[in-house]
Amino acid sequence: MGVLKMAKNTNIRISLPAVCFVWQIAMIILFGVFIRYDEESDTHWIEHRRKKNISTNLENDFYYRYPSFQDVHVMIFVGFGFLMTFLKRYSFGGVGFNFLIAAFGIQWALLMQGWFHHLDENDWKIKIGVENLINADFCVASCLIAYGACLGKVSPVQLMVLTLFGVTLFAVEEYIILELLHAKDAGGSMVIHTFGAYYGLTISWVLYRPLLSQSRHLQGSVYHSDVFAMIGTLFLWMYWPSFNSAIADHGDGQHRAVINTYLALASSVLTTFAISSISQNNGKLDMVHIQNATLAGGVAMGTASEFMITPYGSLIVGFCSGIVSTFGYLFLTVNKALLINLLITLYLFPYQPFMEKTLKIQDTCGIHNLHAMPGVIGGIVGAITAASASESVYGQEGLINTFDFKDAVANRTVNIQGGYQAAGLFVAIAFGLVGGALVGGILKLPIWGDPADANCFDDDVYWEVPEDEDENFLSRHQNMNHARGIPDV
Repeated sequence: MGVLKMAKNTNIRISLPAVCFVWQIAMIILFGVFIRYDEESDTHWIEHRRKKNISTNLENDFYYRYPSFQDVHVMIFVGFGFLMTFLKRYSFGGVGFNFLIAAFGIQWALLMQGWFHHLDENDWKIKIGVENLINADFCVASCLIAYGACLGKVSPVQLMVLTLFGVTLFAVEEYIILELLHAKDAGGSMVIHTFGAYYGLTISWVLYRPLLSQSRHLQGSVYHSDVFAMIGTLFLWMYWPSFNSAIADHGDGQHRAVINTYLALASSVLTTFAISSISQNNGKLDMVHIQNATLAGGVAMGTASEFMITPYGSLIVGFCSGIVSTFGYLFLTVNKALLINLLITLYLFPYQPFMEKTLKIQDTCGIHNLHAMPGVIGGIVGAITAASASESVYGQEGLINTFDFKDAVANRTVNIQGGYQAAGLFVAIAFGLVGGALVGGILKLPIWGDPADANCFDDDVYWEVPEDEDENFLSRHQNMNHARGIPDV
């Protein structure tokens, strides 16, 4: 075993500082060349106000968007970060590497999204304001989702590479879906969650580790790590209405997005608790389900968040997504014996999870269940809701305003819009699968300092870990993996 642990060189003393310094210097140079303040954050705002007959500073976009930006920013750095701290020996890596790649990703995203969406053809500069910061956070969210599939199995250098290409792919697929197809996706069910999930799952498939069972004893949680992860869940759950409404149109669209997301989230909580309890012989709840599937309503409501889906429709979306997500943890990324227990209440010997055994996908955080399936549901709901929109419900001006039927798409009908919404979902999946396969191939090169199979899910590989850990306390607990549900042995 000692030989196996030393099979790979995980010393990143040269590679990680080199990547961080070189890429940050590159960001400084590129920002110097391309990035400038937009008209609402520049000192010429006073002149702009006068020219546009704006009477007060309160009409500056900052005062509309900054509260939502704060909420989304907390979700990215606190919500996602702490949600990944469930592993008993990988909390530093979960929240720390989340911090690293998000800080790099937002800079690269401002450039990539700026080149596609905000490049001023008069001076070839990218003009940024508070909405750009929100969109950069959205872009980074897709990379953090992908990280969830690879949590504990990759080096920080690999994560930086994953983020570099992930942000690039995101900017391209976002441009295709939102600009070329003119699909609506305010909360990112397709652009963010579906793409990010399939991107991460495909990378995990390429990086499949047949001997990962050597670190099986670390693929679980302890009481306090699950509590910390639940903190991440609660931050995400509370601020998800802001996430889905942050870039929606001012006025009724943003207001409606908050209401719809609020209701979908509440509904998914109850169905998650119900399915979690009924799936166990003794009716006890599984914290894995509560930490993850309770958020599925927010994911599934992303695309249709600003549509007239109705309040009870939002509850139905949350109801269904909570069930689907929880069943995903039960049947796809957990012990197959749980399925038999649910059906015939018998105890069997543990098997490999379905996705790992059949598809060779080792999904540490279960992003397939929280982001991929609810994201696809969100895309489908968005397509159906768009195709069924009518003037009697939206009003003529409301229909035009909600779907932006202007300029090149002024004559588009709602049926055609529904078709383009569906096409957007397929584009997100295709970019995730193809992009993940290509990036996975790059990450598989033996130059990144990734851990050996026996050393996965252990902070000690890349972090200075305090030595006052009570190992006896840890060993007394039989732990469950968030993707697998496999007890320690």
